[in-house]
Amino acid sequence: MTHRNRIILITLILFKFIIQYQLISPTYELQRDEFLHLDQANHLAWGFLSVPPLTSWISYLIKLLGNSVFWIKFFPALFGALTILVVWKTIEALKGNLFALIFGCSCVIFSVLFRLNGLYQPNSFDVLCWTSMYYLIIKYLNNKQPKWLFYIAFVFAFGFLNKYNILFLILGLIPAVALVPERKIFAEKKLYYAILTAILIILPNLIWQYRNNFPVFVHFKELQDTQLVHVNRWNFMRSQFLFFFGTFPVVILGLYALLKYPAFKAYRLFFYSFFITLGIFLLLRAKDYYAIGLYPIYFAFGAVYISSLLENKTGQILKPILIALTAILFLPIYNLAFPNRNPAYFVNHPDKYRKYGLLTWEDGKEHPLPQDFADMLGWKELAQKVDSVYDQIPKSENTLVLCDNYGQAGAINYYSKRGIKAVSFNADYINWFDLNKAYSNVIRIKDRWERERELAITSPFFSKSMLADSITNRYAREYGTVIFTFIHAKININERISKEILSEKKAKKLPL
Repeated sequence: MTHRNRIILITLILFKFIIQYQLISPTYELQRDEFLHLDQANHLAWGFLSVPPLTSWISYLIKLLGNSVFWIKFFPALFGALTILVVWKTIEALKGNLFALIFGCSCVIFSVLFRLNGLYQPNSFDVLCWTSMYYLIIKYLNNKQPKWLFYIAFVFAFGFLNKYNILFLILGLIPAVALVPERKIFAEKKLYYAILTAILIILPNLIWQYRNNFPVFVHFKELQDTQLVHVNRWNFMRSQFLFFFGTFPVVILGLYALLKYPAFKAYRLFFYSFFITLGIFLLLRAKDYYAIGLYPIYFAFGAVYISSLLENKTGQILKPILIALTAILFLPIYNLAFPNRNPAYFVNHPDKYRKYGLLTWEDGKEHPLPQDFADMLGWKELAQKVDSVYDQIPKSENTLVLCDNYGQAGAINYYSKRGIKAVSFNADYINWFDLNKAYSNVIRIKDRWERERELAITSPFFSKSMLADSITNRYAREYGTVIFTFIHAKININERISKEILSEKKAKKLPL
């Protein structure tokens, strides 16, 4: 890499970091899933009901660094920057010129990755792993050196320990390889040594899954029943274009080049892999963002091919225009897909968001705000009000804070100034109850529809019961969520909680 190219690459990466921190309005807080992932740092294990273990390791590092929002946002931004680096290296491996390098990376930068890399979830590292695996496959196809197979195995293993979604890459890749002359790799011993290496790395997680009755399948079944069943395949495909609005033609040209451009003949398996993988996602009604990792590598192919078409005088004029267009065409997506405006704006201008299905949530119903944005509101209010209620309870150290969902529990645990450790029967929190304490009081966080029912059912078991407060931010997904207090139990709370945990685990086929 020349000194000039190195300076340009560093500039692109720094630009990515700087802009990444400016894309979310201060009005918004952390997102529901982020709280759960951060709480996993306090319960390190080789697996969780919701995700594999790697996110918890990163969360532990964030905890050591002080658990500030800066560091929470730093790591997904870092993985986004590394994705740009891998695309750059891919274009170099494809013998692309400087224009192809800048143009290809710009297509990746000015895309949905700005949104994805703003959330502390496994998705940013997942996209990095998809892109890295494709890059390493290209390197192997270039020189057939076995070391690349082992690098692929390492990336796959850590991708697997981050998010099982990377299995779809393999499901799309295997039949694609079988369709091209490179199928002879299936007879190579080194391939199976590399596969064994990957299995050994992921083995602790596989053992954890086995010992816990494979909760990944339970989680997938729940997704199918409650969320994926509402996925519209047409909306899935529409989202793929919206994710890379304005630059998707570069992907199309990259796919065309894989069939027609002589320099890409050795990489034809990528053409078949693209459509097979996308077809699998469609068949299973996957969420639209599951497929994002598929695209960065095709921007590399597209950029190199386009650069080959622009070697004439007219092309020299078009090159800077095309690079500028990647940023200009990103602006409509910036105005649609980012929480960069006050919530009231989205409520008062619903038509353009409704047009693109952004107001339809996982429940298949339309709501005032996009779900992701509503999931970033009301959490500080909840934690502050729980702290206030907690301070008013006698012998508050014997108080159990029990929530309806993992977002509530995680937000209280993150924002609470009282060191509260809230729990829930939802997600991983079902394994995190501390029943060594003898609880006599309960702060119960319930859905807004449960006001009267909760008091009627639970009040007889306590000396004093009351609806203490509720979430008043009408833009929050948790709007109306109520906070109950139940003081001086007449029953053994720990015994009742143990029975409830047992019942929930039996229902979810988890180890007792």
